[in-house]
Amino acid sequence: MPETEVHGPIDFVLIEFTGDRLTGRAAEEVVSLIERGIIHVYDVMIVGKDADGAVYAVDLAESSGRAGGFAELDGARTGILADHDLNEAAGAMQPGTLAALIVYENTWAIPFVAAAMESGGTLIAGGRIPAEDVMAVLDAMETLEPTT
Repeated sequence: MPETEVHGPIDFVLIEFTGDRLTGRAAEEVVSLIERGIIHVYDVMIVGKDADGAVYAVDLAESSGRAGGFAELDGARTGILADHDLNEAAGAMQPGTLAALIVYENTWAIPFVAAAMESGGTLIAGGRIPAEDVMAVLDAMETLEPTT
């Protein structure tokens, strides 16, 4: 391992849900990823935008079910996300929705990052293709495949 502490790539996601309550299913999967050591969550914010466009934060510690299973991640507050991030997230949201804003580290990648660094590698580019885009391309490719 290199002398410096090695981390995996850090990502954020903003996932919008219709209505003013979360079911908990998405949060269950985040907790499962944490428990399996695949990710480490740094920050979680639940942002709401009412029908009139007013923005509000859902307090995970005092949530009355509105935050679904994300209340379990109440302690995930490192300070990476600040109050202005709430407003920025809300700018991308539709009225009448809730969204989970999550900052997480891809801990699964730490051994790869360490090996690349030990070998003198330097990340010079990176990116992310949204899952919906990948699924759309794969679906389109399936319709083009000849059937036998």
